[in-house]
Amino acid sequence: MKRGLIAGSGLCLLLLLAAVGCTRGSTSRRPPIHPNPNMDRQPKYLPQSESGFFYDGSTMRQPVAGTVARGELVDPALTTGKSADGAFLAVNPLADREGLGARGEERFRIYCQPCHGESGNGQGMLFERSGVQSANLKDPRIVALPDGQIFDTITNGLGLMSGYKYPIPPEDRWAIVAHVRRLQQEAE
Repeated sequence: MKRGLIAGSGLCLLLLLAAVGCTRGSTSRRPPIHPNPNMDRQPKYLPQSESGFFYDGSTMRQPVAGTVARGELVDPALTTGKSADGAFLAVNPLADREGLGARGEERFRIYCQPCHGESGNGQGMLFERSGVQSANLKDPRIVALPDGQIFDTITNGLGLMSGYKYPIPPEDRWAIVAHVRRLQQEAE
């Protein structure tokens, strides 16, 4: 009898487990039991939807007048090399920064030296391997250019030179301008 009771209990347990396991994939009108919601369902407003909370009914709020988004307070002259009237800046606006020359030399070696050479004479690795002459940065015509125009050339490129607007941040472009000016002074 004990054996029959154990076998019957085991069979009932097996049928119960099979019934529970088989209903797992079936559809139900009731929502599933979700013991750990992990913020899956949050009360929120969707963009451009109506809101009963704000007086104008809009969920998207306008910034307070006069505020500037974090990281957006940048002088346009620093990113374009031009003054408000569109003229190129005569002098590097970051010239008095400490360490600018060292940073400029480092960036020059990475981005400019392969074409313009270590001393800026236009006979870099590109000239040695292909014979393509790059601009001699010590040429009197380039020495006479305002700093903003050299910055603009680094940013947007000129002739065969492609622009470096995206790979080099503006501060580093100004540092390169400072290094180019130092190379030009050494040549004099």
